[in-house]
Amino acid sequence: MRTHLIRPLFAVALLISFAATPALAQSLTRGKVVDSTGKPVPDTVVTFVAQFVNLSRTAKTDAKGEYLIIGLPSGQFAITATKEGVGTDKAMQTITQGQNPPLTLTLKVAAPAGGGSLGAPAGESAEAKAAAKVLQGLAKTGSDALTAGNYDEAIAAYTDVVAKAPTCGDCYVNLGLAYVAKKQLPEAEAAFKKAIEIKPDNARAHTQLASVYNQQRKFDLASEESALATKYSASTDPAGGGNAEALYNQGVTQFNGGKFAEAKAAFEGATKADPKMALAHYQLGMTALNLGDFKLAVSSLETYLQLDPNGPKAAEVKGSLPALQKMVTK
Repeated sequence: MRTHLIRPLFAVALLISFAATPALAQSLTRGKVVDSTGKPVPDTVVTFVAQFVNLSRTAKTDAKGEYLIIGLPSGQFAITATKEGVGTDKAMQTITQGQNPPLTLTLKVAAPAGGGSLGAPAGESAEAKAAAKVLQGLAKTGSDALTAGNYDEAIAAYTDVVAKAPTCGDCYVNLGLAYVAKKQLPEAEAAFKKAIEIKPDNARAHTQLASVYNQQRKFDLASEESALATKYSASTDPAGGGNAEALYNQGVTQFNGGKFAEAKAAFEGATKADPKMALAHYQLGMTALNLGDFKLAVSSLETYLQLDPNGPKAAEVKGSLPALQKMVTK
């Protein structure tokens, strides 16, 4: 009698300790490094330097020239890719929580001092060049303000930009991010929808709109937008880059909406697309617990610890996993 009473109560306690906290999407930043001929460059060092805090992270490309960084804070980063004997490339990217658009860097040999300039496209008028320079300045003002947390200034700058350049979808996305930071979710929703109207396959806009719907507890709409983000991420990277992140974010949305069967399918897809994505295995384990599938929960959490033994959820998993393992073996 005691055994039958204690085990269900213990299982309930484990479910509460593990699964009461909503799932959160961490930043996932993926990209590729190629040479001037378009061939992937393995073993390239890619450095991310935050422009808003003293923080830097590095990654190295694999045999396919691809890199992946998980867990960067939101904000603007200066990115440098370099490999001795091949070249260097630099870029700026605003990182947000969840999936970020893949970034391709092209290594080029540095030009000699005093060399030529990139120049403007041929045939562009002086007036057009002047107008473009003004817009670039406004966009930089908005980007800098967004990174510094001056959200009113960012909103003002990006509002001015989209008034002058109404087809700038990325500008609407950044405008939406500023509204999200100020908790002005209806305005953020409108901005992301405008970005999607300009470019329906804008995966980043769909991802951010899903996040807004999630915060508004409009879980059905959030699920739809996450599915579109998954679809368009896959279409822009047929080899699968970005697909795992989109599937992970879709699973997070479905988990938070209580759609555990759908979340399970999404997290399983993420683990298949990227078997080394530790957080996808962790969330698959959490979802399995909610579905009462303790065997899958144990195997997923064991995989999480193997992949990230010192990760953000490691202490939690190490504390509760032994009891789950005993339940499965009995």
